Amino acid sequence: MKPHATAYGQRLLRGQAPSYERLQARLAEDGSAPAGAPIAVHCGWGRLLIGHTFPDPSSLAAELLKEQPGERDIALYVAAPQQVLGLEPAQLFLDPSDTLRLWFSDYRPATRVFRGFRIRRAQSDADWLAINRLYHARGMLPVDPARLTPHHRGGPVYWLAEDEDSGAVIGSVMGLNHRKAYHDPENGSSLWCLAVDPQCRRPGVGEVLVRHLIEHFMSRGLNHLDLSVLHDNRQAKTLYAKLGMRSLPTFAVKRKNGINQSLFLGPGPEAPFNPYARIIVEEAHRRGIDVQVDDAGAGLFTLSHGGRRVRCRESLSDLTSAVSMTLCQDKSLTHKVLKAAGLNVPAQRLAGNADDNLAFLDEHLRVVVKPLDGEQGQGVAVDLQSIEAVQQAVEAAKAFDSRVLLERFHDGLDLRILVIGFDVVAAAIRRPAHVVGDGLHALDALIDAQSRRRQAATDGESKIPMDDETRRTLQMAGYDWDSVLPAGEHLSVRRTANLHTGGTLEDVTAILHPTLADAAVRAARALDIPVVGLDLMVTAADRPEHVFIEANERAGLANHEPQPTAERFVDLLFPHSRPAV
Repeated sequence: MKPHATAYGQRLLRGQAPSYERLQARLAEDGSAPAGAPIAVHCGWGRLLIGHTFPDPSSLAAELLKEQPGERDIALYVAAPQQVLGLEPAQLFLDPSDTLRLWFSDYRPATRVFRGFRIRRAQSDADWLAINRLYHARGMLPVDPARLTPHHRGGPVYWLAEDEDSGAVIGSVMGLNHRKAYHDPENGSSLWCLAVDPQCRRPGVGEVLVRHLIEHFMSRGLNHLDLSVLHDNRQAKTLYAKLGMRSLPTFAVKRKNGINQSLFLGPGPEAPFNPYARIIVEEAHRRGIDVQVDDAGAGLFTLSHGGRRVRCRESLSDLTSAVSMTLCQDKSLTHKVLKAAGLNVPAQRLAGNADDNLAFLDEHLRVVVKPLDGEQGQGVAVDLQSIEAVQQAVEAAKAFDSRVLLERFHDGLDLRILVIGFDVVAAAIRRPAHVVGDGLHALDALIDAQSRRRQAATDGESKIPMDDETRRTLQMAGYDWDSVLPAGEHLSVRRTANLHTGGTLEDVTAILHPTLADAAVRAARALDIPVVGLDLMVTAADRPEHVFIEANERAGLANHEPQPTAERFVDLLFPHSRPAV
């Protein structure tokens, strides 16, 4: 045992609870805390709860449950974590991080001098802003200096590393003097929140910050420095081992929240799901729902929780009946069901011979052609105004289904409304793929470049087809593949707004007109389908005029961020898994 490892320290290293009564007596003598008061030090991002200052596991568990939204509390030096966790197993977890200790008697000063930066305390609003920018870059919680426990009452001190040439903050660390914070009989200290700018080119910033803190606390007559480090952070552990730090057999307990979910959930399924399946799988994993991967390529998985199993293909689940699915897939049946429910639908008929098709065109002047059972905009041609165009589109649509529909074309905006559990969860205006001219490149090159950008942004789910429909759209605007679009001019290159053909989304959930929301819920009930994406043509999202185009039984939930689509979907499947408010 090291020279400074007192009997108190020996008990801690053996995993025995320190003397709560002794600590409280010291605090009462000093007057810095009422007798019997547990110690919680606010660090700006949350509180450090000193485990052995709490009289029993229930008081510590209760204090952890008081964690504020957006913060992270940590209970340190918990001698019997199983007793704390047993009180609130759904809310608390054992932190898998390792605790390390450096006895100052083991410390050896640096033999190498690092130059180009200085170490000083954070003291101004500009310093806090710079530190928080650094923490943001490292995925760490920001510091709210207004919430810090004052230093004279045992609160922490933040140090920063400042580049001597640019004045930029390139590193930061927090230190806590345990003797000031809670009259630690062991005269210890701790290090927290070490971060170095990921773009920093100065070597040794992290090491110098740690050494500075060690030497600062040594000058104050303290005996050791503790720190907590993620169990898989090899880079940090290499530095700490170099400084002589050793593992400390003690425990930390935290409350489960979105900030630290990876620590208590562990890695989720690593199967190569598409974005539409992945968003659901990740939400289920966050809630502790078991995910069985059936066929990642097809988006098939099974969710299990509390004795209930639900199989899904993306947002299509066992809750959707075969009849409801058929009503959505067969667009003529969709039309009949919605019309019977008193909802607005366009004129429609099955394509027939040229004379029948011409008669429909003469009656409605502008026509849409689509396969009766199709998805992702495949085989759809919009705003056809000649019988030649109609007949050509009918033949193209037959590649996807031998049955082809003719529909009256309606001008307007393409609106997708997502209904889950017969509630509107999201709404978005879908805009067709478009390009912006630069006065230099031909349209085929602009379309190809935009298509590659859309593919990259959607994991390959969206691209602009270089097909007859795109060519026809260009020709209707007076252009062709080799035309050069004037600089700054916007041109739609598709008439349909499907995301799979390069379209984009604008969230309009907040401004959706009540008439549109009510019509969408009525449509979902008419189809008797619990999850559905309904496509309407509207004059505007905040106006009541509309006409239903189709219904999609497998709506892409990932397309409606930031709306809580996956959350509401999992709520529907497993209502008892809803997080506590």
